[in-house]
Amino acid sequence: MNPLRSFYYLRAGVAFAWVAAVLLSAPAPVPLAAALLVVYPAWDAMANVIDARRSGGLQANPGQKFNALVSVITAMAMAVAFVLRGNAGGVLVFGAWALLAGLFQLAVGIRRRKLGGQVFMMISGAQSALAGVVFIVQSFGVAPGLAQLAPYAGFGGLYFLLSALWLTFRKPRPSPLTP
Repeated sequence: MNPLRSFYYLRAGVAFAWVAAVLLSAPAPVPLAAALLVVYPAWDAMANVIDARRSGGLQANPGQKFNALVSVITAMAMAVAFVLRGNAGGVLVFGAWALLAGLFQLAVGIRRRKLGGQVFMMISGAQSALAGVVFIVQSFGVAPGLAQLAPYAGFGGLYFLLSALWLTFRKPRPSPLTP
């Protein structure tokens, strides 16, 4: 199996599992909500490192390297944000992470476009960046609860699933005939 394809299936599965955990625990007590919001970017950091290692390492993949770094910082900042500002602080940090991670994902998708299945990753990256801006703005008003953030991960999982399916079922391009 194509390593990128199997990796995209894994990313989709984890995203859908996170959404299920959020929806099954809603409304989650603050410690559980904080833990779920720490786990998601922590997984994203690990996933970016795994993906980069499979495709030449972190030095050869600066978008994934910076995305992993931002995700690690986000996971650590999430706990602090909940202590200082409660749910609104968590949503603010989550929004900033979604914005940055989305821009990095968009850049990686553009860079990998010849590998196939990347149009979904580019759309996902752009949508993540836009959602991040919305979450940031909402954090200064009535911040959404954890269940309202679940569609963000759900759409991310859907885009990973669509990319994996595209890589699974695409027809190979015929090689050009040589005279």
